[in-house]
Amino acid sequence: MRKITGLLAALTLAASVGLRAQTNELVVQTKKVGAEIQPTMYGLFFEDINYAADGGLYAELVKNRSFEFPQKLMGWKTFGKVLLKDDGPFEKNPHYVRLAYAGHQHKQTGLDNEGFFGIGVKKGQEYRFSVWARIPEGSKPGKIRVELVNTASAGEQQAFAAETLEIDTKEWKKYQVMLRPDVTDAKAVLRIFLAAPQTVDLEHVSLFPADTWKGHENGLRKDLAQALADIKPGIFRFPGGCIVEGTDLATRYDWKKSVGPVENRPLNENRWQYTFSHRFYPDYFQSYGLGFYEFFLLSEEIGAEPLPVLSCGLACQFQNSDADAHVALCDLDEYVRDALDLIEFANGGIDTPWGKVRADMGHPAPFNLKFIGIGNEQWGKEYPEHLEPFVAAIRQAYPELKIVGSSGPDSEGKQFDYLWPEMKRLKADLVDEHFYRPEAWFLSQGARYDNYDREGPKVFAGEYACHGKGKKWNHFHAALLEAAFMTGLERNADIVHMATYAPLFAHVEGWQWRPDMIWYDNLNSVRTVSYHVQQLYATHKGTNILPLTMDKVPVTGAEGQNGLFASAVYDKDAEEYIIKVVNTSDKVQPLTLKFDGLKKKETLSGGRCIKLTSAEPDKDNTLENPSAIVPRESALLVSGQSLNAELEANTFAIYILKK
Repeated sequence: MRKITGLLAALTLAASVGLRAQTNELVVQTKKVGAEIQPTMYGLFFEDINYAADGGLYAELVKNRSFEFPQKLMGWKTFGKVLLKDDGPFEKNPHYVRLAYAGHQHKQTGLDNEGFFGIGVKKGQEYRFSVWARIPEGSKPGKIRVELVNTASAGEQQAFAAETLEIDTKEWKKYQVMLRPDVTDAKAVLRIFLAAPQTVDLEHVSLFPADTWKGHENGLRKDLAQALADIKPGIFRFPGGCIVEGTDLATRYDWKKSVGPVENRPLNENRWQYTFSHRFYPDYFQSYGLGFYEFFLLSEEIGAEPLPVLSCGLACQFQNSDADAHVALCDLDEYVRDALDLIEFANGGIDTPWGKVRADMGHPAPFNLKFIGIGNEQWGKEYPEHLEPFVAAIRQAYPELKIVGSSGPDSEGKQFDYLWPEMKRLKADLVDEHFYRPEAWFLSQGARYDNYDREGPKVFAGEYACHGKGKKWNHFHAALLEAAFMTGLERNADIVHMATYAPLFAHVEGWQWRPDMIWYDNLNSVRTVSYHVQQLYATHKGTNILPLTMDKVPVTGAEGQNGLFASAVYDKDAEEYIIKVVNTSDKVQPLTLKFDGLKKKETLSGGRCIKLTSAEPDKDNTLENPSAIVPRESALLVSGQSLNAELEANTFAIYILKK
């Protein structure tokens, strides 16, 4: 009997030891409050890809509103007597249309606009139609009738909203009227009839929802801008990556063309129109309606520091191997001047030339620009050679401004290893790293920044996303690995000062690249799981990092760590400990969160836990089911100085505890 009793005791002890061995003890050193987490730590990167600007964030509903596409009437259908002319009132947009009497009372003159994959309008909303117009001959007023129509309607009338405008002068003048649809239609057409015999000239034909973000007349689509604001971003990088360079220098993004009166901002060719012939959109241009003024204003309104990126005089090196495609070093003065003028536009007084331009646009106060990026994914010796004169000029004129350089298009390798020392030599303040990589890369990079040089430039993880091998689309598992990787960004917040997922936007009918953070059609939008990961980090970033270890080493998904990644921060303002743990394994992982350094009388309370998980790792939120996978919050019962919990397989959790 004694032998049996002893055997049972031994088995019980062995089981107990085995259970303890399976528990992952994460130790947070509460007394070792570390580096400050920068306000810019988590943010947004905007690029005009996937119809992100025109047809997306920019709320204009009319395509080719100034008739300046290379095919001047692309996006339009004309009927009756319509003539295209090129001596209009706006120097940079000279084209307009002349509508003349069709010659018979039962014939019609006019034109239809197809919008961007149709024109999306909602019942009960107001839409502001505006146009610059004149009567070129005669003294009698002219008239146009403006309609929103459903060309596939089975009803007696195709039009479901209509108004008439009287054009009363020979001088060019802006007219506007409100259209109020009584139905919702994602694929409407804007139709304009000549409604009187008098000839009428029309230029800059525009249609905006009245209810834009913050009510701006040349405004942004409200649901998309709100999604950006809800991230609580600290930094907003714009106007893009590759579009900054252009396929050639003539089509680079030129910020000076994107400011001033919107009617006189010239059309620009978008390199994403033709880059992928298998995803080809010949009508994808930049109206510059969403320009640098609007980007600065949006940054201010969502509480993010603006980070404009400018061309360094190198066209896209992926698309140009000939040195003649780039600006010679001796001819860089104009590009350097553009950078200095931009800083003046953002920060200069209203008595400066470019500060006055900003003030005339409606913002006399400076935008308080602190950062500027020069170049995107350039590489080779050409890049530091081109960057150096920018650095010298900016340092001399604006020594307080922080300059962002680049480590090229790769996350490691020859160019990466060459450019980092060059950025340090040039004393760049931050270096922009890009990585679109598969699952294995993200799982291997938990300790990426642990051994970076703390004396050199800081890191800007400027473009990254997990691209599933064989499934390059948005899905939960990819977002989970992004969350795992971000624990390493957070743990190294002393060296990593900025991070932005990319790309930001995509139209479901007009994308060239995926995955993307926010998808939309003409009426609705959906926030992906990757969006929720970014939002969770940004809204729970804390103020300072705290050491967190398991078996005295950081939790980076290394061998023996059971697929766990973790980081810890302290929020001085809320007096909270915030622990982020990602379980990338397929098994439940028991956790003990132990808080070393608390005084004997100090206990943890007010706990809550936010979890992001899914039983279907290949799925994501959709327009039809936008809340399929969203964070769920629950209360935690906490006592003492530790927390025991079980973290489900393939789950991102945030544990928030008050002292």
